[in-house]
Amino acid sequence: MGTVTTNTATALMGLVICGIGPAQYEAPAAEPPGPIDIETGWEIPSEGYCDQPYVVKLADGTWLCVMTTGTGHEGSRGQHIVSTRSRDKGRTWGPLVDIEPADGPEASWAMPFRTPGGRVYVFYTYNARNLREVLADTDYARRRVDTLGEYAFKYSDDGGRTWSRRRWYIPVRETAIDRANPYQGKVRFFWGVGKPMEHDGAMILGFAKVGRFGEGFIAESESWFLKSDNILTEPDPDRVRWETLPEGDRGLRSPEGPIAEEVNLVALSDGSLFCTYRTVAGHPCHAYSRDGGRTWTPPAFMTYYPGGPLVDHPRAANFVRKLTAGPYAGRYIYWFHNHPGRGYEGRNPAHLLGGVEHDSPQGKVIHWGRPVAVLYAKDPSIRISYPDFIWDDGLYITETQKTTARVHAVPDALLKALWVSVAGD
Repeated sequence: MGTVTTNTATALMGLVICGIGPAQYEAPAAEPPGPIDIETGWEIPSEGYCDQPYVVKLADGTWLCVMTTGTGHEGSRGQHIVSTRSRDKGRTWGPLVDIEPADGPEASWAMPFRTPGGRVYVFYTYNARNLREVLADTDYARRRVDTLGEYAFKYSDDGGRTWSRRRWYIPVRETAIDRANPYQGKVRFFWGVGKPMEHDGAMILGFAKVGRFGEGFIAESESWFLKSDNILTEPDPDRVRWETLPEGDRGLRSPEGPIAEEVNLVALSDGSLFCTYRTVAGHPCHAYSRDGGRTWTPPAFMTYYPGGPLVDHPRAANFVRKLTAGPYAGRYIYWFHNHPGRGYEGRNPAHLLGGVEHDSPQGKVIHWGRPVAVLYAKDPSIRISYPDFIWDDGLYITETQKTTARVHAVPDALLKALWVSVAGD
């Protein structure tokens, strides 16, 4: 795994560290190593278009990756979901296995989850009625039929070598944003990113409900969660129970603008939940729940610490993860792009923040350090996004630019630099 040259790294770090972040933070004693050139990563196979390459680690150490792929561009007919396996930490991969076939209705935005018993579920958006167009405000959005239908899942009991022939549909609770869509909720618009998480004996996944399609493809969205209190132990998918959260008729929104989407979450040590989601306001949002996701703090842009400066981020994936193994276990990382853009552009380079828990009157909260660039591409138009994070005797990151998905080993010196400037640490 290579990194950029010293001169290039210094120039990049001057752009992404100097003058950014909480003013009272002191500069690290030594500059972190330069970001990793994505072209030095190990490629994950696909059919051409590739999106959201997410990995679960199996009991025998094998990595199982699921992704959305197809021979056309994003949203083209034939878009479907596949899996592939690696036994050498992402350096080489086995053949692609169809979870849903390319000649069926669109199947997209797969998220994997491994239960304690070893079963792997995959959750995805499935165009169950095989609609060929959708009511929308633009011609492009009318042709996109990959972000609607049923929230489906399948499972594998053999580590992704094969998948259940049958698919199941999650009974997602209807809410105001569904009833307000052009079909009055009879057709559902939605998608999810990231991976489900285990918390307090349950599984929770985040997703976005869409009110309408139009300018920018998604014209209105809210963030929601699906929770199952028995999927960890129930072998019969027909008996798995589901709950749509938060309670009530409204999901998590943005303080500014119609977009609040691509939510993902972690659990804090006191049992609280913390989530982040993207907006079109130049800043991501964050929220805390102290009751298992039933209620959340009011819409608020993400800050480096309570009362601190705002985090800058465009309309792109911004993921939070808790490290659960290794020397940084119990600490948090956050992926973002460190500028206040309002569109889909500007995803190069990618940055990380390191976070630690602190006490507050309401419960645990996360304080974040200075931005550190982790991945970059020489071509500034390249969009690096939809990462996953795997701890396997070191941190590995997957990412995609929609046409090439790769795995990258993160140098320990770069990882260590994330926590040298956390406020109050």
